[in-house]
Amino acid sequence: MKRAFRKYHRAIALIISIPILLTILTGIATTFVREWGLNIGLSSNWLLKVHTGEVFHLEAIYPVLNGAGLLGLLVTGLSMSGIFDRKPRKLIKH
Repeated sequence: MKRAFRKYHRAIALIISIPILLTILTGIATTFVREWGLNIGLSSNWLLKVHTGEVFHLEAIYPVLNGAGLLGLLVTGLSMSGIFDRKPRKLIKH
């Protein structure tokens, strides 16, 4: 079972990594431009359009896809971690 979750986790991570990275970087850059007044050569309006997926005409679905991808990574990651194993692990005494 863990092998299957590892396979799904890897596939989801590959698919979701670029959109999540784009969301993270544009969110940070927007904060730098708007709140800190840092001039990075990009307008905060354009950064927000990229951040929300409006540039790609995906503003209605982009946040849902990002959220669903992260939720999938969370579920598969927690499943592989062994937190939900039914048998408690025994401590080995030396």
